[in-house]
Amino acid sequence: MSTHDRALPGDPDEPAAPSGPTADRRDDPPPADLVVDLSAHEMLRRAHVLDALGPDWDPVAALRGEEAAYGLLYSGLSAEQQRVYDDLVAAGVLPRRGDGHAAA
Repeated sequence: MSTHDRALPGDPDEPAAPSGPTADRRDDPPPADLVVDLSAHEMLRRAHVLDALGPDWDPVAALRGEEAAYGLLYSGLSAEQQRVYDDLVAAGVLPRRGDGHAAA
């Protein structure tokens, strides 16, 4: 039984559903499958993203800049921070970089 002593549909204490002409609705149409193809929209979205990035976007340079930023992020760690970094690498949370230790 649900809270406030009211039965909810599917509760074991719910009274049996009424039977009769209103309970058996055989004249309802069967459910229809709905299929939506989003591939054209996805291609349009990708075109908009590339347009927004502009013709000067260099993915290799962007990746190099990202790697350099990670190098700075994990540089100059204290002994405790280095220990935490090593634990996170060992647990697979952070990817191993170089020899597995943050840059000094």
